[in-house]
Amino acid sequence: MRVVIQRVSEASVRIEKKIVADIKKGLLVLIGIEDLDTIDDINWLTSKMGNLRVFEDDNNIMNLSLKDVKGEMIVVSQFTLHALTKKGNRPSYIKAAKPEIAIPLYELFVKQMETELGKKIQTGQFGADMKVSLINDGPVTIIIDTKNKE
Repeated sequence: MRVVIQRVSEASVRIEKKIVADIKKGLLVLIGIEDLDTIDDINWLTSKMGNLRVFEDDNNIMNLSLKDVKGEMIVVSQFTLHALTKKGNRPSYIKAAKPEIAIPLYELFVKQMETELGKKIQTGQFGADMKVSLINDGPVTIIIDTKNKE
């Protein structure tokens, strides 16, 4: 699993001109799922994200988690995070999981993230043509890959 986490002061997702997700202070998470991903990846990633200290404390030091600031979250599926660009100019998505594998893992990730945060999170719609808007706060953008736990 690969995620791009963006700290936002606001974010939203529109599908066919209708807003389906809308948050203020929080995290916008783009998630790409590959064939080799498992429940172990979900468990590790949701724990890491729930406790990731990317919000500033009273001393302007990134020392607080999403839980600490009672922030919100939007999770958006994005298979293009697994684009391979080594050959030619057209990205290959061969590592991205097919919907029959990706959808159940995506749904399980969302449920597990809600459990980790103790609150409902908002989502886009798997496979839909989404328009994602955000104001990146900082900017703070972090990439995490469960196959490369640095």
